[in-house]
Amino acid sequence: MPDTLHSSHVLTLNCANRPGIVAAVAGALFEAGGDIREAQQFDDTATNRFFMRVVFDMVPATTEAALRETIGAVARRFDMAWTLRDRAVKRRVMLLVSKFDHCLVDLLYRWRIGEMGMEIAGIISNHPRETYAHLDLEGIPFHHLPVTRQTKMEQEAEMWRLFQASGADLMVLARYMQVLSDGLAAKVSGRCINIHHSFLPGFKGARPYHQAHLRGVKLIGATAHFVTADLDEGPIIEQDVERITHADTPDDLIRKGRDIERRVLARAIGLFLDDRVILNGNKTVVF
Repeated sequence: MPDTLHSSHVLTLNCANRPGIVAAVAGALFEAGGDIREAQQFDDTATNRFFMRVVFDMVPATTEAALRETIGAVARRFDMAWTLRDRAVKRRVMLLVSKFDHCLVDLLYRWRIGEMGMEIAGIISNHPRETYAHLDLEGIPFHHLPVTRQTKMEQEAEMWRLFQASGADLMVLARYMQVLSDGLAAKVSGRCINIHHSFLPGFKGARPYHQAHLRGVKLIGATAHFVTADLDEGPIIEQDVERITHADTPDDLIRKGRDIERRVLARAIGLFLDDRVILNGNKTVVF
């Protein structure tokens, strides 16, 4: 990659709130030759944390090293956690999937038509490639890692190796029906998104839609969240719901549930790819 910047960039930051942060950031970008196109900020009064996302263009003469040094000086002054990314550089995403492939199909379609601005680093599945013979996986590395109680840790070690070797920025559990160990969850903290139905913790275990039908639920939904060691309780990124009536059968609930899972996961990934999600303890700030 050339050292000279030409494209749009995005800066995200968070720190303890105090006067002067916005002025300091804007001044630093101006000093570096930046032209701010979009800026969003949030002051969490409950935690006294300040969050900001800035999209800006750079003059061609500015080098990445100079830009990072200028921003770094402000970050050190305010003790900021910050990220900077050239928006022309697409994030690399590793997709994990099991037998249910509706989320995988949706993400592949969005990716192939250019709606999902990412590079697919590979697909990992605990089922063989033949399970997805109906899908066009041309050019996408596929890794079959069957998981049993005896091989789980060994396969997770290989999963982590593949994630690192591929240069992936994000791991997506696209209906991957295996629970990650605490160790792997810690390694991908803030870099792994899961999708599940929103019945949890109410209807755990098998056949949750049938359980919901028996209880006569009137709303079903889906939740996309970052993976943590606490199963299905990580910081939430995106959610959605749909009305259910007395006339809906368990199959109707399953069908509607698949639709919600697809769109919620796609939205969550899109937010991550565009640097709109910042962790705030066990919650997220989503710009």
